[in-house]
Amino acid sequence: MKLQVIRQRNLWWSLSLALILAGLAAMFISWQQFGVPLRPSLDFIGGTRLQFELDCTKPGACDQPVDVAVVREILAAEGHANSSIQAITDRTGKPVGVTIRTAPLTGEERTKLQTALSQKIGAFDPAKTQIDTVGPVVGQQLFTSGLLALLVSFAGITAYMSLRFQLDYAVFAIVALFHDILTTTGIFSILGLVAGVEADSLFVVALLTIVGFSVNDTVVIYDRIRETITLNPDRHINDIVDSAVNQTLGRSINTTLTVLLTLFSIFFFGGETLKNFALALIIGFTMGAYSSIFIASTLLALWREKTGQAFSSSPSSNVVASDEASS
Repeated sequence: MKLQVIRQRNLWWSLSLALILAGLAAMFISWQQFGVPLRPSLDFIGGTRLQFELDCTKPGACDQPVDVAVVREILAAEGHANSSIQAITDRTGKPVGVTIRTAPLTGEERTKLQTALSQKIGAFDPAKTQIDTVGPVVGQQLFTSGLLALLVSFAGITAYMSLRFQLDYAVFAIVALFHDILTTTGIFSILGLVAGVEADSLFVVALLTIVGFSVNDTVVIYDRIRETITLNPDRHINDIVDSAVNQTLGRSINTTLTVLLTLFSIFFFGGETLKNFALALIIGFTMGAYSSIFIASTLLALWREKTGQAFSSSPSSNVVASDEASS
């Protein structure tokens, strides 16, 4: 069955617009609550993060689930009432530990808090205890470096696509990349509000990885579009785009599914530190495949149709493509 990409392009654009608007609304709410569009992790705001899990190797230690309300009472009694608390669950969904994010604590304060928690909740597994302290200056540097890396990657991709194809190809490839970044960030913002999912320094790494993956998919489709235009200059651009997308559809789906299988394995079995990183990549790679097929290609077709290039490509494009075909 042939996928009618152009005929249903309003549907694809509407789905993307709805998802982006929902994400922007969530980012606005997050900004009101946290002062930033995403729920920030310790990497960005500074402070102390403590992670404790019950030592289930001891008889009866994990018979009772960890009560977050009790943890909150202990924190309030120790003078840390504004701390963020998130339960850690086992495979059955039973709370067996907690992650606490609070203001910077001294070594004595951390020891005192851990003692108070273990007395009320139970003995903690030393191997699974994690205590991290990050200053706000480091968080600002991470954010600045990540933003600069994104801007440099966009500039490099624009230059490459302009030289490899044409300027309009490059513009719509960047539009598709912005789509991927916005949807991934928006979904993460929603998850931050409803599930307490935090964006850490690895989230910035995930965004850069998403950009690279998405543009690779877009290049494959654009290459087929340009080749088809050269071989069939009298075909309408809408027909060419539909044909190009369907010819590369199997490759795009297979590549994405293969990567997603690995990412789901990391998400479920890679541990807490990699879970949000894998989740961001799962969302971003899915959106990247979607935007390459349904956004970048359809926008290019609309632009060519509106500018009167529906039945021909520029001479420079034909020369490049003809040289490649002869080689």
